[in-house]
Amino acid sequence: MLLRTIYDDKLAQASYLLGCQRTGEAIVVDPQRDVDRYLEVANKHGLRIVAAAETHIHADFLSGVRELAERGVKACLSDAGDADWKYQWLNLKSGGGAYDHRLLKDGDLIRVGGVELKVIHTPGHTPEHLAFLVTDRGGGATEPMGVLSGDFVFVGDLGRPDLLESAAGIAGSSEPGARRLFHSARRFMELPDYLQVWPAHGAGSACGKALGAVPSTTVGYEKRFNPALRAAASERGFVDFILADQPEPPLYFARMKRDNKRGPRVLGDPPRPRAMNVDDLLSLDTRTAALIDTRAWDAFRKGHLPGALYFPLNNSFNTDAGSMIGEDERIYLIADGSRVEEAVRDLVRIGLDRIEGWFDPALLEQYASRGGRLATTSEIGVEQARALLASGRAFPLDVRRQSEFSQGHVPGARCIAHTRLASRLEEVPKDRHIVVNCRSGSRSARACALLQRRGYDVSNLAGGFLAWQQAGAAVE
Repeated sequence: MLLRTIYDDKLAQASYLLGCQRTGEAIVVDPQRDVDRYLEVANKHGLRIVAAAETHIHADFLSGVRELAERGVKACLSDAGDADWKYQWLNLKSGGGAYDHRLLKDGDLIRVGGVELKVIHTPGHTPEHLAFLVTDRGGGATEPMGVLSGDFVFVGDLGRPDLLESAAGIAGSSEPGARRLFHSARRFMELPDYLQVWPAHGAGSACGKALGAVPSTTVGYEKRFNPALRAAASERGFVDFILADQPEPPLYFARMKRDNKRGPRVLGDPPRPRAMNVDDLLSLDTRTAALIDTRAWDAFRKGHLPGALYFPLNNSFNTDAGSMIGEDERIYLIADGSRVEEAVRDLVRIGLDRIEGWFDPALLEQYASRGGRLATTSEIGVEQARALLASGRAFPLDVRRQSEFSQGHVPGARCIAHTRLASRLEEVPKDRHIVVNCRSGSRSARACALLQRRGYDVSNLAGGFLAWQQAGAAVE
């Protein structure tokens, strides 16, 4: 058996390709939407992908199972959830008819050559969630070597059970989900200690609160050291532990849940936006199109197109874009040409497909020389911020997570996580100057650009709350 991990650092998401070298067949588990990557890996190893499975209806990216099914790959999907969590796209093949598919329940077996996946229903993170016990029958094994745990068991954590409520808006679902997760956790602890655990996420994912940065683990190790599993000594204690201090989910999570259930739009090849010129830049209306500026913060704040959004191409790019750009907005990029494809793939993985063009950063100088207006973003130090706030002319906005805010914040500040800000702008006054802070100044910089696009007068607190504390300013 061949096992390969295809990892997305920005979404901290792992897809797995499992192949049987004897038959040349392979299955991919939890693929993302730009599926050419999996086809390339399979081809490199002389394999052909014949099946695609996923552990659950994902909230943090668009699934690639439908994309592969369009190419003749068999879709293997959960049928273990209730009526609200069934896949709705299996009979909507492009051109008519149904996709080749198989619906899975607890105890079912998937065989791809000598690779065997046994289905375990593991509800909690979502009602339909599955894990897959992997046995290398082609290698002569009669017992499993590991488990593809999806968003159920991570290194050092379990998948959060609150997303149906906090992201998808299903009121009252968090505690029942936590109770289901408790019983799944107890079932996991009955597995043999030697089994390897291959999770769908690592550190940086918002699908848990304390994911480890190690790519895999074992059942025995997690039994001994995973705090969430150790809390499963009692149901009440587990429920309280697992629901406490979960981070605010990014705004786009609700859309991913919806689209993965209904069926992501068939993508085909990723978009290829055209290179734009200075005339295009002069005519661009950022009120009706989203302009993503990926330059360094100092360059952005000293001069950018009015209404531009500031998203550097770092590990938060997908999350920021998904939380601050509407799904139907036309998108343009200011980015180095060598990184345009990277940005495009990041965007289509979260369903932002209308990427129409890109501009080389050097065009901004030509734009300004031809009379184009450049906006600036104010960044102020602690003393200036203190004076503004003391005068009553400014409003303090903290865009960290609530769990960070609760440990100490600028007196009188309102806490709205930057990934939720676009949905809560009515809580931010437009008749006062807004002083925005996060921990160090990065998340708040992205929030400032969004607020400016929406007509607010803002300043970014340089160095963030860390600088505020180090200056000895008052903390509430």
